[in-house]
Amino acid sequence: MRFVGDAYEEVPVVRRRVRNGFGYAWNNVLLYVKGGGAAVADKYRTNDVVTGAEFDRASETRWGGIVGGGLEFGFAPNWSLGVEYDHIFLGHRDVSFTGAGGFGGVAAGAFTRRERIGQDVDIGLVRLNYRWGGPVIAKY
Repeated sequence: MRFVGDAYEEVPVVRRRVRNGFGYAWNNVLLYVKGGGAAVADKYRTNDVVTGAEFDRASETRWGGIVGGGLEFGFAPNWSLGVEYDHIFLGHRDVSFTGAGGFGGVAAGAFTRRERIGQDVDIGLVRLNYRWGGPVIAKY
């Protein structure tokens, strides 16, 4: 339960992504799909809007499935441009918040509330690649 004058902040950080995929290439274009799993470290905080003091906090690590795909286009020798999209399914979970000890008379670590939090993460990527020439062979 949040009150008027409270600001809620959620900070997801994608820690690990393990995925595998397959694709099809023709001429200088690669189209691919992928899937796997991911771990996300979440931190939640509730702050007072007026003073900025932190009221309570929580943190957790979530695991979920990941699906995505991409397209890569080779436009010059050794150069390519790619776009990629990933969606991480993390679902809904009940998260327990504890007092921060600095605001509202709640002791640090004391239970303050439980929230049902749903979360999915979308990641988009545009990249420019340069492939360095083949292997270097030492000559003596």
